[in-house]
Amino acid sequence: MRISQRLSLSLLLLVGTLILTACPQQTSVSKIMSDPARYRNKEVSIAGTVTDSYGILGQGAYEIDDGTGRLWVSTTRGVPSRGAHVGVKGHILSGFNIGGRNFGTILEESGRSAKGR
Repeated sequence: MRISQRLSLSLLLLVGTLILTACPQQTSVSKIMSDPARYRNKEVSIAGTVTDSYGILGQGAYEIDDGTGRLWVSTTRGVPSRGAHVGVKGHILSGFNIGGRNFGTILEESGRSAKGR
């Protein structure tokens, strides 16, 4: 193989690796809720349907259901409407755990995209 082909192949592999590691892998809500400490300080991505939303002056919270569970998302970017299909990424903040059940676990949004059905 010629040197230019080797360099091109190496560059392509490097770029592909960076792209794949830069995006958080989509996680299910049930996995997050079963062990929120595992996801603390890590960026996670979930996708689902907005079941409830409350906002005022561009800030608020909305609940997303991915089919495995529901999770509240806090945002400073405005809230999507009920029934909207969204993908969201952010960091997990957890409240407290009583009897094996988590209370107060939320996703602090850092990005969002609309999803089609």
